[in-house]
Amino acid sequence: MVSVVNTTTNDSTNVKEDEPVLRVLQITDTHLYADPHGHLVGLNTDRSFTEVMRKVFADNWPADLILATGDIVHDGTETGYKRFKARFEELGTRTLVIPGNHDAPEVMRSQLQGGLVTNSPHAMLGGWQFVMLDSTVPKSAGGHLDADELETLDRYLGANRDHHALICLHHHPVSVDCRWIDTIGVDNGDELFGVLDRHPHVRGVVWGHIHQAFDSERRGVRLMASPSTCIQFKPREPGFTLDDAQPGYRWLRLYADGRIETGVERLDEGAIAIDLQCSGYE
Repeated sequence: MVSVVNTTTNDSTNVKEDEPVLRVLQITDTHLYADPHGHLVGLNTDRSFTEVMRKVFADNWPADLILATGDIVHDGTETGYKRFKARFEELGTRTLVIPGNHDAPEVMRSQLQGGLVTNSPHAMLGGWQFVMLDSTVPKSAGGHLDADELETLDRYLGANRDHHALICLHHHPVSVDCRWIDTIGVDNGDELFGVLDRHPHVRGVVWGHIHQAFDSERRGVRLMASPSTCIQFKPREPGFTLDDAQPGYRWLRLYADGRIETGVERLDEGAIAIDLQCSGYE
C-alpha cells in the first residue's frame, strides 16, 4: 500500500539547530547538451538549469551531498558530460550521478571518473548510506533493474545494517497516477521492494524521470521524486502533456535517527517560459 504524503509542506521549522543533519539536494533531468545553447521543446536547458542552481545557492546552500538522478545530458556527448562535471566540481560538494534513459551510460561513466563528481554506485556519509541504481535499458524509455543490480543492492544493504539507507534510481518503481508515464517506469518494481522489505534500515527511495513532484510512503519508506530543472510533465494526465509549473529541485535533511525532512523548491512563477503546445520529444 502506497499512501500519498503532502508534497507542499515545508518541514524546515522542525529543525533543531544543534541536531546533526545531512543536507542533501536532488537535481534531476537537466537534459543538457554539448552546446550550451541547446534547446528541448523550445527551452534552453542550460539557462533553466543555471536559474535553478541560483535558487539552490540562495535557499539551500551549502549542501553535504548532491544526487543527480539521470537524464543529465540529452545528446549523450562527451562534451556535455565534461561540462556537467566541471560545473559541479566547482561547487566542492560530493555529487553522485546515475544515468537516465536519455543518457549514454558508457560515455557518462568514462567522463565521471575521479574527483567529487562520480558515477559511484555506493557512498557512506555520516550515519547514512546511498545506493545508486542503474535502471536504464538500452534504446528504451522504460526502466528495469536486472538481477545483478538487485543483488548488489541487497549486498550493500546487508553489509551496512547500522546505517540508514537512501536508494536512488532514475525510473519510478511505483505508479504516479499518470497513465502514459506509468507505462515507462521500472517494470519490476515489485522485485525492488522485495529486496527493500528485507532491510528495515531503508528510509527512502528517490527518483527522477517523471518531471514532477511526488511524495508518498510505503511501509514506512518515503518515496520521492523531484521536478526537472527544465520542462515539467502535468500530473495525472492520460497522455503526454507539459505543465506550466516552473523548474525546480528537491532538498532533503537526513537525521541520525533515520528521519527524513524534505521539500520541493521551484523558480518564481513566469521565470521560465514553456511551449505548452509540444506533443512530445525524443
